[in-house]
Amino acid sequence: MGAFLRDDIPTGLGWGLWRTGVGRTFLVILVLWALAGGCGHAELRHGVFSKPPNVRYRIGELPAPWRRVSLKDNDIAWTLPGDGHSIAVNSTCQGYEDAPLPVLTRHLSVGFTDPQLLEQQTATLDGREALRSHYRAKLDGVPIELLVVVMKKNSCVYDFMYVSPDGHFDEKSGDFERMIQQFKSEEP
Repeated sequence: MGAFLRDDIPTGLGWGLWRTGVGRTFLVILVLWALAGGCGHAELRHGVFSKPPNVRYRIGELPAPWRRVSLKDNDIAWTLPGDGHSIAVNSTCQGYEDAPLPVLTRHLSVGFTDPQLLEQQTATLDGREALRSHYRAKLDGVPIELLVVVMKKNSCVYDFMYVSPDGHFDEKSGDFERMIQQFKSEEP
């Protein structure tokens, strides 16, 4: 049977159950239950995004043909198949630098080359000041436009990004605007 389940070890009730497989099954179920309850997972349901342990917010829905995609380091993201438009939303509630909004915005431009700030203004989002920054830049050498909106509320930083092919910014920016205007942070 291998060195772990040796026959010369006394078998009490617990050891006997382990050897029959019942104990191992129970242990596997216990570990899976602990992982599911302890770690949780992020989800978007009926316009409400939640991510354990302390993130929950409401966001507007996007019309068809926007399609949800998974992007690393983002809570939720969408793309328009075949045309280069995308939207990403992220929240950071632990381990973030409590920096001013312009600094947080600059952090989001890492990865883009030749960024040119076209317009920057403050606005109110969910009762808090937000910084809106419209850029022209390149992503992997391809010219794009992006709108970045950053805000802080209840010990979290929220960032919203709309990316379009250069010259096509206005085509879908209205969808982005309607979505973020419905943003509201909620208690988890």
